[in-house]
Amino acid sequence: MDELRVLHAADLHIDSPMRGLVEYDGAPVSEIRGATRTALITLVREAVARRVHLVVIAGDLFDGDWRDYNTGLFVVGQLADLHDAGIPVVLVYGNHDAESQLTRRLRLPPNTKALAYAAPETYALPELGLAVHGQSYATRAITADLSLKYPTADRGLVNIGVLHTCFDGSLGHDPYAPCSLADLRSKGYDYWALGHVHERTVVCSEPMAAFPGNLQGRHARETGPKGATLVTFADHQPRIEPLTFDIVRWGRCVVDLSAVGTFDACLERCRDSLLKTCSTGSPLYAIRVQLSGATPINGLLRSEPQHLINQVRALSLAIGGADVWIEKVVVDTTSPAGHPTLEGGGAIGEIARVFADLAGNVSALVEGEKPSLPDLAALRSELRSVGDPDLYGALDERALADALVDAAELLASRLSGEEDARAD
Repeated sequence: MDELRVLHAADLHIDSPMRGLVEYDGAPVSEIRGATRTALITLVREAVARRVHLVVIAGDLFDGDWRDYNTGLFVVGQLADLHDAGIPVVLVYGNHDAESQLTRRLRLPPNTKALAYAAPETYALPELGLAVHGQSYATRAITADLSLKYPTADRGLVNIGVLHTCFDGSLGHDPYAPCSLADLRSKGYDYWALGHVHERTVVCSEPMAAFPGNLQGRHARETGPKGATLVTFADHQPRIEPLTFDIVRWGRCVVDLSAVGTFDACLERCRDSLLKTCSTGSPLYAIRVQLSGATPINGLLRSEPQHLINQVRALSLAIGGADVWIEKVVVDTTSPAGHPTLEGGGAIGEIARVFADLAGNVSALVEGEKPSLPDLAALRSELRSVGDPDLYGALDERALADALVDAAELLASRLSGEEDARAD
């Protein structure tokens, strides 16, 4: 065989709930909710069109417990389409797959091989001149280095190692199945198909070891193009090509409002920034707009948050119609030097002392130690269990400190009788 083409995917998280999904007129809710499924359909079609010889899935095919059995049936149907096209599939189950007992009982099509839980397993495809080595997660929290027990390469074949891993921990994901570059090199494989890290990352070129990233971004922290990696082997030498399959592309639009003096001028800057952010091809954008800079309209932006987000969403519909969805508008502006502050005597001075006391006890607030907020620690624990970093992150020490500054600035503007700058 002159060339061997392998499509490497990971972290599909089929039917993962999209974080931060907010419905409003024009919001493409159904497209966003079905994005992980549509991305898999696109991958299968591309695999068939490119006539790949093998599909490898490096863990987290599912997203924990399924809401219903239709999730499994949908995945089996897509794998069966690959079977009909004569394309074998080899996969390992990752930490999210291990959460679900239904995943273990799922009957896979004949073309699909799930590698063992108990120990590393080698699956040979002699007709392709290929051997795939890997191990599935038996439990969610695997903290041992699974790669240590992987067998050494079969020199007569192209060897691929499949591993769901945090690598050496430097990439900032949960510390599951850590390994070192020396461990991977010691096996003599031609390619390491890695999973668990949701950013496209090449960790080594000798041997080639790469994370394809997740197939579809699921929330505002998973920005940019998402998809899989096509690996083409010629004389055991892999060449990689990133492929894009995401249906919804998450992005962050930072708008600098420094010295902007009217609300209309603010919206004009938002429009320009959105046009730049959404200028490259994607079927649908999910955008978080972040307003920054020192601006005289800081108080206005903070005092009418719903009016602001409605206006920005109206802008997005005018720009891209149903192809641009505003997930959130974050106001991170400040008042310019010389604007009112909480200074003086009387009631304003007393309010200033309250803010100063709160600012000096943010750590106590976070831990729920203040008598006025006895349940905050329990609330943070409950939000953390939901799994959305934006929710429990809103109650960390830095976020609370920032919120106090925001509140102080807004209150100073209101108490001073300041007229917010508006368009004529």
